[in-house]
Amino acid sequence: MKKFLSSFLRKLLYKIDKEEYKYTNLSEKEETRGEVSVQSENLEIKKEKSKDLKPKKPKGPKLPELSPQERAARDITEMMEVPFLALSKNRRAPIIYEKHDGPNMIKVKVSRHTGHFLASIYDWDIVLFVAGKMQEILNKGSDIPPRTMVIPRHEIFKALRRRNVTKQQKDLEESLSRLQLTGIETTIRNEDGRYRAGFGFLEWWSYTERKDIREIEIKLSDWLYDGICSKGSLLMVDIDYFGITSALKRFLYRTARKHAGGHGKAWEFLVETLYEKSGSEREFKKFKSDLKKAVSQNDIPGYFLKWIERDKKTFVSFKNLRKLPLLSDFNDEAQEETLH
Repeated sequence: MKKFLSSFLRKLLYKIDKEEYKYTNLSEKEETRGEVSVQSENLEIKKEKSKDLKPKKPKGPKLPELSPQERAARDITEMMEVPFLALSKNRRAPIIYEKHDGPNMIKVKVSRHTGHFLASIYDWDIVLFVAGKMQEILNKGSDIPPRTMVIPRHEIFKALRRRNVTKQQKDLEESLSRLQLTGIETTIRNEDGRYRAGFGFLEWWSYTERKDIREIEIKLSDWLYDGICSKGSLLMVDIDYFGITSALKRFLYRTARKHAGGHGKAWEFLVETLYEKSGSEREFKKFKSDLKKAVSQNDIPGYFLKWIERDKKTFVSFKNLRKLPLLSDFNDEAQEETLH
């Protein structure tokens, strides 16, 4: 009897132990599955958060990087010295400038065609681009640049950093019209004072749009063409210039680019002289106030500007921040210029 009870109890204990083992293993597996599930959920949450933390791409079309040739817009030194361009987009009054240069008198008169405004410093972007294309041809030394240039529309928009194609197409055509219909009379390039020249910046222009092509054809006036082709007449323009929205600051950049070389020395102008060189139609007092504000902001690309009051006179100092001047010529050195 004792043996029977003993055997029965052993079997009972064995079954109990077996069931506990199964239950324990099942609980551990469920717990493990729960931990894996929680870890998976945490991982998904982290992924979602990481997506949110990624920087968002800017809206609007992304402009492609410019090649060195597309960056290389050029300005004409003699056009940077005197006021040929209006600072206002809506100027009707003529620009009249006179200055003694030794025995000669430099005279510039800029007037508009009826129904149009004067060509402005913003319209001049087109000439900077065309001059750069002509400089590229001259650098190669293989040919003389044509007076009539045919340019794909997308190329000029890209070079001038213009994004809104619909708006910029209209603005481009209006700029071309002002450049053509603005009349210039000047004695510049008149060493003996015996003649005067009258011209527009462009002789004519046209725009062609077909399914396969959109291009602009521009014919420069003889006077402007000769000025661009004269050796040593062009200076490279910083690509950041096209991002300057203030006409006054564009004038300050062109003045600095023309006069402040790469030798590290500052170049000073009397405020009155800058007023004359700008051709501004604002009252001098207001111009001076605007000028002081622009100088204090000191954001002209590549240059340091300083407002100086000395001996009861006011000056603006221009200093080139670059190690080397951005000089341009018709040789291989021009292709080695670096803006950034």
